[in-house]
Amino acid sequence: MSDDILLREDRGAVAVLTLNRAAALNPLSDAMLAALKSAFTALQGDRAIKAVVLRGAGKAFCAGHDLKEMQAGRQAEDGGRAYFADLFARCAEVMQMIPRLPQPVIAAPHGIATAAGCQLVASCDLAVAAEGTRFGVNGVNIGLFCSTPMVALSRNVPRKQAFEMLTTGAFIDCDRAERLGLINRAVPEAQLESAALELAQTIAGKLGAAVKIGKRAFYEQIEMGLAQAYEHTAAVMVENMLWRDTDEGITAFIEKRKPVWQQ
Repeated sequence: MSDDILLREDRGAVAVLTLNRAAALNPLSDAMLAALKSAFTALQGDRAIKAVVLRGAGKAFCAGHDLKEMQAGRQAEDGGRAYFADLFARCAEVMQMIPRLPQPVIAAPHGIATAAGCQLVASCDLAVAAEGTRFGVNGVNIGLFCSTPMVALSRNVPRKQAFEMLTTGAFIDCDRAERLGLINRAVPEAQLESAALELAQTIAGKLGAAVKIGKRAFYEQIEMGLAQAYEHTAAVMVENMLWRDTDEGITAFIEKRKPVWQQ
């Protein structure tokens, strides 16, 4: 692979991003966070890309933050307070960029996804994992509670299950991760790339503008009360219905033909 810390390969309307620091298990170092922010910023305005796959090089997806880099931050006069505050703020910014992207993002973890690496999986819109992948928010094992990974995790899995993972530092396997809702499904590792790409290409084949408006509304309504959510999503559907391409899609369905979309 290239020496670049983050690789991007476009396969038609699908962008494949690969965390590429395999020897260190692809940690979310300062450089990796900067690379992800840059890549997500570019994707934000890329109308040719309809879906994104996020994977890791080597034998693991992502082992979380770079602990050696974090320890080096302690050498500052303030003991690392400013560096740690900045690090976690930057990480939170990157995680929040994922649901704000117009394209659905599919995590394709294998090996391990731990601490901030598990947070990264939980922050993605979808996840297809390789069988045998282990997931954990295991910072408590070294005296660091995974408080920021907890935000994404607790929005994916039931609260008692999340709290158990956070307080015990125990790993869960793919079967349990799927039952809890952390991943959509698991496939044999040899099929991981093709399975993630197949899902991405299925999504990329839909009307991109509809997926974009739907993804935004999904995350907006989930933070609302029931009545407000219905009011908001009704307005979104009205806007969607008035599009030329939606008119064409419905007409094509009635006429039993493929739609001819402009977007």
